[in-house]
Amino acid sequence: MMEDSMGKASSLKKIFGMGKGQRILVIVTFMFLPLLLLFVFTYLPFLKMFQFSFYDMKYIGKREWVGLQNYIDVFTRDDCFKALKLCFYYMAGAIVQLVIALYFATVLSFKVKGGAFFKGAMFFPSLICGIAVGFIFKFFYTRGFVLDTVLSWLGFAKESLPYWLKDTSINNFSLAATSVWKYMGQNMVLFIGAIMSVDKELYEAAMIDGANAWNKFRYIILPSIKSIVVLNLILSITGSISAFEPPYVITNGTNGTGTYFVIMDRIAHQNQKVGLASAMAIVLLGILILCTIAQKVILNVMFNDKTESYSRKALKKMRKEERLKRKEAREAARA
Repeated sequence: MMEDSMGKASSLKKIFGMGKGQRILVIVTFMFLPLLLLFVFTYLPFLKMFQFSFYDMKYIGKREWVGLQNYIDVFTRDDCFKALKLCFYYMAGAIVQLVIALYFATVLSFKVKGGAFFKGAMFFPSLICGIAVGFIFKFFYTRGFVLDTVLSWLGFAKESLPYWLKDTSINNFSLAATSVWKYMGQNMVLFIGAIMSVDKELYEAAMIDGANAWNKFRYIILPSIKSIVVLNLILSITGSISAFEPPYVITNGTNGTGTYFVIMDRIAHQNQKVGLASAMAIVLLGILILCTIAQKVILNVMFNDKTESYSRKALKKMRKEERLKRKEAREAARA
C-alpha cells in the first residue's frame, strides 16, 4: 500500500513537473475561482429564483406551494404583464434614437469643423449614471422648471403647457426621451466606427459618377453597415423591454408610467410577493430569449452573403472534395 501510494505520488509529481502538466494545473487553478463565483452569484441564485416562482412566499416566513398560479397571475393581473405595453414607448424612442445617431454619425465621419468637440459632447451623456440622468430629467420636466422656462422664452404660455410627468397622454413619451438623450451618443460612436471602415475608394468613385450626399449614404454607407444597424436596433429594442431607471427615478412608476421592471420591483420589495416577482423575472427571461432568437433569424435571413448560403453539410462536402484534390495532386507530384 505504501509503495502504491508513493508510486502514484511520484507519477503525479512527474506529470505536473512536465510543461504540459504545469499548463493544465495553471488553467484549472485560474478557472476554478471564476467558475465558483459565477456559480455562487449567478447560476445558484437563478435556480433559487426559479424554485421560488412556484411558491406563495415572502422573504421571511412560511412558503406555500402554488404550482403555476404565479405564472397565471403574471398574464392576468393588470399590473403585471400589461405593464409590458409601456415598452412600446421606449421601442419608439429606440428607433428615433438610432435614426438621430445614424444621421450624426454620417455627418461626423467626414471632416467637419469642430467635429471632435461634437463627438465628445454627444457621447458624454452615455457616461453619466442612469440614476443621475433620472434626477436631471426629474427637475428638467418639473412644472415651472427648465423645460417650461425654455418654452416660455420661445413664446409658449406656461398655462397652456402640459404636466410632462403627470399627464398620462404624454408622460411616457417624456420618459422615453430621456433614454434617447442618454444612449444616442453611444450608438453614434458605434456607427462612426462602422462607417470609418468603409473603403474610401467607393466615395471617390461615387464623386466621379456625380453622386450627391444622399446617394453616397443610400448606396455606399447604409449597405456597408447594415448588419451594425440591425444589430443595434435589435439590442435597443431588447433593452427597451427592461426599461427601469427613468420611470423608477423620475416618477416612481406613478401616473401609468410603471414599466415591467418597476412593477416587478414593487411587487417584490413593497408587497413582499417574492414568488410572483420571481415568476415575472422568468417570463421576462423567456421574452428576452425569444428576442435573441429573432435577432439571429433576422440577421441570417436578411444579411446572409452568397458565400454563406451553403448549408453545413454542403460545406463539409466541399472541404472533403478539396482535401481529395490536394491528396491526388501530391500523389501525382510524387509519381
